[in-house]
Amino acid sequence: MGDTGPTGPVMDRDEVDRALARLGAEHEAVETSLLALQDHAGRRLLEGAELTGVTVERWSTAEASITLLWSYFDAYTGALRTAREIRSRRRWSSREDLAELTELLRGEAVTVAGGTAALAQAPAPDSGPGRLSERYSLATLVDRMNQLYATSLDMVVAADAVWSALPARIDLLAAELQRTRKLAHSVGVRPGEHPSGDDLERITRTLTRLRERVISDPLAFWLPAEGSSAPGGGRPDTTVYDREARALEEVRREIDAVLAVRQDAEQRIVRLRDVLSRADRTLAEARTARGEVLAKIAATEVPVVSGPPIVLQEQLAAAAEYRRHAQWHRLSPLLESLEEKAEDELLRARESLTAVTAPLAVRAELRGRLDAYKAKVARLGFAEDPELAEKYEKARRMLWSAPCDLRVAEQAVLRYQHAAAEALASPGRVPGQGGPADRTEPGV
Repeated sequence: MGDTGPTGPVMDRDEVDRALARLGAEHEAVETSLLALQDHAGRRLLEGAELTGVTVERWSTAEASITLLWSYFDAYTGALRTAREIRSRRRWSSREDLAELTELLRGEAVTVAGGTAALAQAPAPDSGPGRLSERYSLATLVDRMNQLYATSLDMVVAADAVWSALPARIDLLAAELQRTRKLAHSVGVRPGEHPSGDDLERITRTLTRLRERVISDPLAFWLPAEGSSAPGGGRPDTTVYDREARALEEVRREIDAVLAVRQDAEQRIVRLRDVLSRADRTLAEARTARGEVLAKIAATEVPVVSGPPIVLQEQLAAAAEYRRHAQWHRLSPLLESLEEKAEDELLRARESLTAVTAPLAVRAELRGRLDAYKAKVARLGFAEDPELAEKYEKARRMLWSAPCDLRVAEQAVLRYQHAAAEALASPGRVPGQGGPADRTEPGV
């Protein structure tokens, strides 16, 4: 075993050469990374931007960290250069050279000014207030450089990712917004006159503020990936952008609806007039039918038939006026509302007609049932049966007289049905002498 010192056993020449080779490779890797960070587009943008919010705070720390990184790297480079010079003094290093190299390669032989670490908010181990310098081993120095590089790169990559993603998307959406605003203005969709016009103004203000904040505080729109320690792990937060994009799409659909109204407004107004006209005619028919029912049917509640809705006619006239003055943004919602109300009005008129004429339908059904049973009775030879003939005639007079009491007439029809059923079911009953005409009546 060789001699020992404060850093442990003195390294032999092979150990020194292997350590120098490893440290040289680490030096090249660190230098490549630092130069890449120095030339990173995100870092250059951060240096030239007027930052605010969380970004200005983190960039201040990152700048100090990058400065400290170069100080650490310079100290590391100097120590590695010194070690190589000692090793190159002679082919076979002396014991004193090996002891010096062991101290330099393994001991805390690298000195860095303490103020730099304090500025970077990266306190060194065992550092205290007032320390003018800190001493590190080369291995510790590499670890600290890796840590500072990772945090600095994470900040730079995050800011660059937000700047690369959001401003361009916001600009594209803003361009689409401007096209939509022009189209909206051409069809009368303006702020203060149409909700979509107000929405366009709000989206414009929101996108303007969003772009300004993204440029000045990109890290406010960065979502770190959970559980990821890799620099730049995460994604831009597009919540506000996505919300405004959806709002603009809704406005565009509304404007498309207005454009569609402009193209087929006349046809839709004609259809509305037709539907309302049919509803009026149906109501008129219902009123006429109600008078007929009241005259022909007694002891029956007949619903009152309302007149045509004046409001719908006034709204239809307003729609025609909007079309005449090219007020498409007002015509669009009015037509949609009118079309639904007109269909409801036609349905109401038809239901009213059905309700009013229901007693006539009941009377017609009773008449049909009475004639059907008479035909059946005649076919089986009971047409001249006195009892059946009497009950039939009584029911017939009730159904064909005016006003007709439906409840009494229905009871008369039921009595005739029961009497006919009993006659047909009685085996000993002799049918009357029906004529050929009676026997040839059609069946039920």
